[in-house]
Amino acid sequence: MNSSFEIIKKPRIHSINLIKDLSIEQLNNIPAGFNNNIIWNIAHTIAAQQGVCYKRAGLDIRVDEDFFQRYKPDTKPTDFIDSAEVEKISELLLTTIDQLETDYNNELFSNYTSWTTRYGVEINNIDKAINFLPFHEGLHFGYVMALKRAVANS
Repeated sequence: MNSSFEIIKKPRIHSINLIKDLSIEQLNNIPAGFNNNIIWNIAHTIAAQQGVCYKRAGLDIRVDEDFFQRYKPDTKPTDFIDSAEVEKISELLLTTIDQLETDYNNELFSNYTSWTTRYGVEINNIDKAINFLPFHEGLHFGYVMALKRAVANS
């Protein structure tokens, strides 16, 4: 399973590098035709991972509940994200995966509740949940790339 964590972590590192040259205004910009912004998409991957892995297993999430509520599925950006929050998000991109790997190795996910994603994927254990994450995060990475092009041209 260790390779699964690397498959998640490497694109997250790439995401950090992808946005490091953008201004705080660009990270917060919601271009015409989009429902959200770059930094929301990145933070959303963290919140979604917490929900998919921890909440579905009946465990406490490893981020602040306020953070989770702001970026969970079916939310949109509501506030300007300042540089301190961007730094926190960049840090959480990596630390939450490290924590997930530790918790997985400590076998904390034994009470995982089966569910079906909006994409029709049935997830009934933590292994399937972890294997689902790259698909979901890939969707949002694509949005980040499209948003970056849009804000660079505005």
